[in-house]
Amino acid sequence: MRRHELSDAQWELIADRMPRSGLRGGGRWRDHRWVVNGLMWKLCTSAQWRNLPERYGPWQTVYERLTRWRREGLFDMILDRLRLKLNAEGLIDLDLWCIDSTSVRASRTAAGARKKGNPQEPDDHALGLSRGGSGTKIHLVSDGVGLPLAFSLTPGQRHEVPVFETTLRAVRLPNPRDRPRTRPKYLAGDKAYSYRPVFHSLRQHHIRPVIPPRTGGNMGKGCARAFDPDLYRRRNVVERCVGWLKGCRSIAARHEKLAINFAAMIKLAFMRQYCGPSGRQRGSRWIELACINK
Repeated sequence: MRRHELSDAQWELIADRMPRSGLRGGGRWRDHRWVVNGLMWKLCTSAQWRNLPERYGPWQTVYERLTRWRREGLFDMILDRLRLKLNAEGLIDLDLWCIDSTSVRASRTAAGARKKGNPQEPDDHALGLSRGGSGTKIHLVSDGVGLPLAFSLTPGQRHEVPVFETTLRAVRLPNPRDRPRTRPKYLAGDKAYSYRPVFHSLRQHHIRPVIPPRTGGNMGKGCARAFDPDLYRRRNVVERCVGWLKGCRSIAARHEKLAINFAAMIKLAFMRQYCGPSGRQRGSRWIELACINK
């Protein structure tokens, strides 16, 4: 096994969800495992598609498999399967979720996509000018130990509040014994979420906010008056989750022209995290230290 490739144990977690291999169009499918390893290599290195090592096959095959699986919803099915397994093993914190956003710079290769095309592709391709230049903003939700749960993409200049509900609704945790879990007991966020529409939405869904008040005061009608600083200290797990996510170089700087392909790369990063050591094993140590240092 080479660097960035899935181990045998990791591959076994997703192998039964992959399409059946066989003859197609007069030829045989390239082994799915080699293609997935090629995608993981691309995810971690951010190299150009044409620089993909020959051991993974023609770069066109790997790229076309990415777009095919994205259209067929394969990545979403695999993520649901892995979340179901983690949830059944009690490795997902269902009480506290954290939300945050991060901006990523877009390279010049991300420009030039057609204005109209795939109906799932936003017209602006989730690209916009912000203080750091042209880029995309990733809105991320994690559980209380830093395991990523869902995300949404917007242009880089977009504020967090308009897409808050969209990002939170993207979380859907399969449960083998009950309905999917779509909301936590507590939601932690920084001051960027300290606005009346956010508190109003959380109150409607019976979620207790763990959001500090903004400087200057926002404790008027419709805003939360109670704030738990001890619980807020655990919000740093989502910042570490963002740091891990940007450790994947294809996400730290956007090179994909289409937002749906960039989103597919983020889903690949989620798959890699779910297949690896559980976030609970890492996050529980940080929670333990936080309790000791109170």
